Amino acid sequence: MATKLTREQFVQKLGSIKLLALDVDGVLTDDKIYFGPDGFEMKQFNISDGFFMVLAMRSGLELAIVSGRCSPATDTRMKDLGVKHVLQGMKDKVEMIRPLLNDLGVSFDQVAFMGNELLDIKLARKVALSIGPSDGSPRFLDEASYVTSKPGGNGAVREVLECYFEAIGIDPQSYII
Repeated sequence: MATKLTREQFVQKLGSIKLLALDVDGVLTDDKIYFGPDGFEMKQFNISDGFFMVLAMRSGLELAIVSGRCSPATDTRMKDLGVKHVLQGMKDKVEMIRPLLNDLGVSFDQVAFMGNELLDIKLARKVALSIGPSDGSPRFLDEASYVTSKPGGNGAVREVLECYFEAIGIDPQSYII
C-alpha cells in the first residue's frame, strides 16, 4: 500500500512533472462504453477535463493517453483536443510508454500517471506520481500516491490539472485564447 499524499504534498510533487499519462476508461470516462447493434462504440467524456487538458498542453505539459483498448471514440476525442501522444492496444503500459519517454527525453521519475484498474498497477508503481479517481478499483487505489475527490469521467482529470497549475504558479485562465 502506497503512502497517500496530502493535497499540499501532491501539488508540490506535480511541479516537477514533465508528462501526465492518462488511462481512458474509468479516468477520462465514467467507465462505461455504449455499443450499437452494428458495433458502433460511444463513450462519454467530460468537457471540463478536456478543457483543462488543452490549457495544460498550452502551458507546456506533455500529455499522453495510455489505454489497453483500441477505441475509435478515444482517437476522435483526443484529435479534437489536440493530444499528440495517443497510445492504445497494449496491455503492458510500461512497455507501451517507454518509447515515448525515450523520444521526449523524459524519465519515469518525471511522469505522473492516472489510472483506475488492475491493468494500471504496473505503470503506477514505475512512475514518480500515481493518481487514482475516487471510484477507482480498491487494489489500484491502494497503489496510488494520490486519490482525487472526483470520480473518473466526472472532473477527476480537471482536479489533477488544477493542482498542476497551482504547482507551477500560473493561472490557467492565462492560456485561454
